[in-house]
Amino acid sequence: MAQINVIGQNGGRQISLDLPEANKHILHEVVTWQLASRRRGTASTKTRAQVSATGKKMYGQKGTGNARHGNRTVPTFVGGGVAFGPKPRNYGYTLPRKVRQLGLAMALSDRQQENMLTAVDGFGLDGKTKGFIAWATENGMNGGESVLLVTDDAVVRQAARNVPWVTVLAVAGLNAYDILRHDRLVIDAVALEPAHDEQTEEEGAA
Repeated sequence: MAQINVIGQNGGRQISLDLPEANKHILHEVVTWQLASRRRGTASTKTRAQVSATGKKMYGQKGTGNARHGNRTVPTFVGGGVAFGPKPRNYGYTLPRKVRQLGLAMALSDRQQENMLTAVDGFGLDGKTKGFIAWATENGMNGGESVLLVTDDAVVRQAARNVPWVTVLAVAGLNAYDILRHDRLVIDAVALEPAHDEQTEEEGAA
């Protein structure tokens, strides 16, 4: 059972979380699924039927000493069509919900084991970048590590959005990939409490 200390204006308590041990294979599977879903899939090439060119036979069948050709749109010529080229497609695929949830829990577990998980209840900021930097410095974050800030407090997001080493997300956008690609996770304490997790599952089921 992981014990996570809560800091902030309303801090001074601990949150108990039953986090699974990180498994690199499951994390890889979840991250691969996320990145596949984010791919735009807009690459497109023209086949020989789509290339704009005359269909007239290039030269006589015999007597020129050249190979026998009948159409300039074939893939062997510059400006011709592409054989088996990419077409717009959706790279996303389905991953079981339990695997996705497990991957997120493992990403949290990994940051907690490395002492890189900070839970906050009450930032006490005024929306100014200067104030956030002062708060971060006071809590051991000086820009030497990348930080993922996950909060539903719009004022805090406004204060941190211009800091180059901070990525800001709403709680609903929390995901395994963004957790793993940042050194530290700073998150609203309420998002880690079991009551919040149960409510999120009920809303997702609805």
